[in-house]
Amino acid sequence: MRTGIFFVIIILIFTAARLGNGEEKVKMNQKISLPSENNGWKWDGKEMRYNSKTLFSYMDGAAELYLTYGFQNLTVRRLERSDQPSITCELYEMASSEDAYGVFSYEHQDETAEIGQGSEFGGGLLRFWKGKYFVSIYAEGEGAEVESGMLKMGRAVANSIPGVGPEPKLIGFIPGKDLGLVDKSVRYLKSHVLLNQRFFISHQNILNLNPKTGAVLAQYLQNKQKTQLLLIRYPDLNEAANAYQSFMDAYLPDARGKDRSKIEDRKWTSARQRNEYVVIVFGAPTEAAAEALLKATEEKLPGGH
Repeated sequence: MRTGIFFVIIILIFTAARLGNGEEKVKMNQKISLPSENNGWKWDGKEMRYNSKTLFSYMDGAAELYLTYGFQNLTVRRLERSDQPSITCELYEMASSEDAYGVFSYEHQDETAEIGQGSEFGGGLLRFWKGKYFVSIYAEGEGAEVESGMLKMGRAVANSIPGVGPEPKLIGFIPGKDLGLVDKSVRYLKSHVLLNQRFFISHQNILNLNPKTGAVLAQYLQNKQKTQLLLIRYPDLNEAANAYQSFMDAYLPDARGKDRSKIEDRKWTSARQRNEYVVIVFGAPTEAAAEALLKATEEKLPGGH
C-alpha cells in the first residue's frame, strides 16, 4: 500500500513539474521584445535598462513625469543603418494600463498612426500605448524611408505586447464633441504639478491631488472661446469634500456661498462636488455655458441620472 502511494506521489510531482515548465515557457514566449533588425536597420547590440532609481541618469528632466505614473522599468535599443538616420526604441513598463494611457495623453498632439490602443506620429517621433506599456520611437533625422522604418518597428513592438488594458474610467465621464470637446485635448493627470503644466491653477496643491486621486483635464470650445473642464475622483467622500472646500476658499473666495463666480479675466469659473467627484469649469464665456458643461458632466457620473 505504501509503495503504491509513493508511486502516485512521484507521478503527481513529475506532472506538476512538467506543467510548471510549460507555464514558464508560455511566459517566456510572451516576453515583449524590441526589434533587433527591421527594414534594414540593425540593433547595435547594446540594450540599456533602467529602474526607478536609475531613470534620472537617462532623462534627468523628464523622469518625474514617468515616476508619477507608476514607472516600473525602461528598456532602450538603438538601431542603425548606414544610409539612414539611427532609430531609438524605448519601452516603458508602467504600473497599469491607466498609467500608460496617462503618459501618452500628457503630450498627445499629433495624428494617429493606428498602432496599439492609442498612438500619434509626427516630427520624427512615434508614441503609443498598449496594455501597461508606453512606447516611444524616434529618429535622428527625417525622410520617407526612416518614417516607414519607424512605423514598422512600432507595429512589431505592439504585436509583441500580449493583450490590452482599460483606459481610466474617468475618461468616460466627460462630455463629448456635442459640447465642443477639442480633439487630442484630454489629459489624465495624477499630480498638481502635472496639472499646472497643462493648465495653471495655483502653486499650492489646493485640490489635494495625491497618488490615490485621478484627474481628467479637457478643453472645450464654447462660443469660439476655450473652456477647461477638470474632473477629479477622490478615494472617498470626505477627501472630495475637503478638496472642494479648499478650492473654493483659495480660488473663488468671492463666490459668497455660490458654486460659481466671474473672475479677473471676466469669464466664469464654476465648481461642484458630487459624492467622491469634484467637477470644475474654468474660463466659460457665460454663466449658462459653465452650467451646461457642469450639468452634462454630472449626468455622466455614476448615479448622475
